[in-house]
Amino acid sequence: MYKVSAAFLAVAVLIGCSSESRKPPSRAEAASIRVIENPLPGMPPVLDGSDIYSADRPGQLSPEVRDFPSRVYVPNTVSNTVDVIDPATYKVIDHFKVGRLPQHVTPSYDLKTLWVLNDRGNSLTRIDPKTGNKEETIPVLDPYNMYYTPDGKYAIVVAEQRERLEFYDAHTMKLSRELWVPCKGVDHMDFSANGRFLIASCEFGEAMIKVDVASQKLLGRLPIHPAGMPQDVKTSPDGSVFYVADMHANGVHLIDGEAFKQIGFVPTGKGAHGLYVSRDSKILYVSNRGEGSISLIDLATRQVVKKWELPGGGSPDMGGVSADGKVLWLAGRFDSEVYAIDTDNGRLLARIPVGRGPHGLCVYPQPGRYSLGHTGVFR
Repeated sequence: MYKVSAAFLAVAVLIGCSSESRKPPSRAEAASIRVIENPLPGMPPVLDGSDIYSADRPGQLSPEVRDFPSRVYVPNTVSNTVDVIDPATYKVIDHFKVGRLPQHVTPSYDLKTLWVLNDRGNSLTRIDPKTGNKEETIPVLDPYNMYYTPDGKYAIVVAEQRERLEFYDAHTMKLSRELWVPCKGVDHMDFSANGRFLIASCEFGEAMIKVDVASQKLLGRLPIHPAGMPQDVKTSPDGSVFYVADMHANGVHLIDGEAFKQIGFVPTGKGAHGLYVSRDSKILYVSNRGEGSISLIDLATRQVVKKWELPGGGSPDMGGVSADGKVLWLAGRFDSEVYAIDTDNGRLLARIPVGRGPHGLCVYPQPGRYSLGHTGVFR
């Protein structure tokens, strides 16, 4: 899957020199970097094929977002509102109305815009992350979730109820193509390391699907075992496996993306739901919504090494990791609250009251060169 070439080493050095946030690799470091074969045309070069998250290190903010204020944007599905939290004070500092059933807040590919996905409102509401202000709302059918192709050409609106992946021009938000998929409740996805394909979960279909990114065609459907309710999807740092949280199986499925077959299952806790990679790419945080806990999977061994229990319980759902990597932010879906959790020891730093039904909150800005969507999947 990987091959090192002199040309790639030269590219790696150029990339390092051109970025304000990365030093050029030493000769020894460059020799150890693996290149991703057959990348999707137009996708920015992967800095390190052994770690696709290598651009997401603590504080490694793109110049595009470096001056943005640090905020946590919380969509409240039942209240039809967004709460804005100042992470320095753990206080809600703004609150505004949006469309019906806002599910996620999604950073755009170019990092300059946040979109509130109003599922039943059939619309997207723009937030300017430079000011934190709500701006215009545009019509889009059934936007449960939204991702971006790794080349930045298309926004993929995940139309869960309509069982479609809808490819919109990422710049104009004009519909380009609709792809019906045999995937009841299609909702979360992630991309292969080379950007060539995506794997998405079928929440109500007990299965996964694989789609070719360039041709926008279905490649396959894979039933999962134990059968359950698959949720969030996350690619491993080396690209060798996809982790899939399952809310009914109470754990995480391991999927070989290239072969498209299941290779394992890791029990984590009741209602496994959201997946987040630590800033050093060593730990996968798994929010167990049904029992108020967070499991930590060692990405090297693929085993749970620790579990954090929220004092007094809770319903940890979707969220993200702070730019410095020190805080895990999660929405309390059924408790009208947001949790700020110390990633050093699992201590609950704050429990912040918000509107009803908080779901896919977005911590912003975060490190990374570009966004692949959801609540913040960065490369």
